[in-house]
Amino acid sequence: MFVDVAQVIVKAGDGGNGAVSFRHEKFIDKGGPDGGDGGKGGDVVFLASNNQNTLANFRYQKEIIAAPGQPGSKRRKHGRNGKDLVIMLPVGTTVLAADGTVLADLTEDQQKVVIAHGGKGGFGNAHFTSSTRQAPKVAEKGEAGDELTLTLELKMIADVGLVGLPNAGKSTLLSVISNAKPDIANYPFTTVTPNLGVVDIDKDTSLLFADIPGLIEGASKGKGLGDEFLRHVERNLVLLHLIDVYQDDIVGAYQTIQEELKAYKTDLSQRPQLVVLTKTDGLDQEIIDSVRNQLQKVLPKKAKLYQISAQSKAGVKELLFGVKQMVVKERKRLESTQEKDTGLPVLTISDHNSWRITKTGSGFMITGPKIERFAARTDFSSYHGLQRLRDIMRKMGIMHELTRQGIEPGQKITIGATGTFEY
Repeated sequence: MFVDVAQVIVKAGDGGNGAVSFRHEKFIDKGGPDGGDGGKGGDVVFLASNNQNTLANFRYQKEIIAAPGQPGSKRRKHGRNGKDLVIMLPVGTTVLAADGTVLADLTEDQQKVVIAHGGKGGFGNAHFTSSTRQAPKVAEKGEAGDELTLTLELKMIADVGLVGLPNAGKSTLLSVISNAKPDIANYPFTTVTPNLGVVDIDKDTSLLFADIPGLIEGASKGKGLGDEFLRHVERNLVLLHLIDVYQDDIVGAYQTIQEELKAYKTDLSQRPQLVVLTKTDGLDQEIIDSVRNQLQKVLPKKAKLYQISAQSKAGVKELLFGVKQMVVKERKRLESTQEKDTGLPVLTISDHNSWRITKTGSGFMITGPKIERFAARTDFSSYHGLQRLRDIMRKMGIMHELTRQGIEPGQKITIGATGTFEY
């Protein structure tokens, strides 16, 4: 089953908690703290693979959860790290966040990206020993792993995309020039999923062709099948626009597809394109010339118009060499564009140590990256853990600002979405 869109919830492993422990051995009095650190949670890793060609695996598997880190234990034993979860996706998969932001674009085989990071393990009490604090009774909780709601979109990567109205002869052409076996029949929408085929142009050149299911008027707005598969055209270097020579309105057939390509969220009508009249066997050349003249009036200047018969293979060889020339030209253009794009990235510097205090009905709300992270690692049910958090707030100047704003004993201090305690 071909599936090219899927929604999943990804959860990286939580970090393990640190341990509070003191060494107890025969003949050794007051052995000191020996609580070990918690292990790191497993990452969720997406790996692009040519062995995958659909997102059907995620039709029912909606949650992807990596293993958590294990808690630390006595004798300074470090908790086991959670195992990373590697998920294979087809090459050409785009990973989108809930707001539509592109998080990853997997365009090459074996390309790997960590999409969700596991939480760090909490420190055990052995970590907090010092010359002035020789018996700490505090340990940290492990951090929560990243949790994301993602949309996976598969966009087929091909050198050439075959587009046209239903029954334009796309599947027939692909079956003749490659080893692909698409469904072929004399009715619209025979092809309901994109098909790929490798085409050997000559002994040195092979190109990947994609048969995009038939578009119709209104496809870019969700009508017919086109809206589902227009995304696959985005990845094609060159488009082969096929038109059935027996169409009642040749010009209208051409313009319908052009308008749908243009109306897509990315203007695909500007993609390098060859226009091909199909099924020309059995027609007088005079009729074909009349049709060609009609089309030439609406085609862009210097656009070359081909005519073929996939059944008899007439004109197919000439077409394939024309396709090769256009693909080579487009590759060179893209390479030169990438070489020219040497602008330095814009670096955004954020103040990790910054914080903000907001007065609420029951007390004060504190927000800020660093303090919220410390709070997330604090066990609010532990007296010693809370004392450590208060010390950190004092060093960061937060307690001084709370005093200046008139905080009173018994009022609530809330840190982000993590926890609340009394002043």
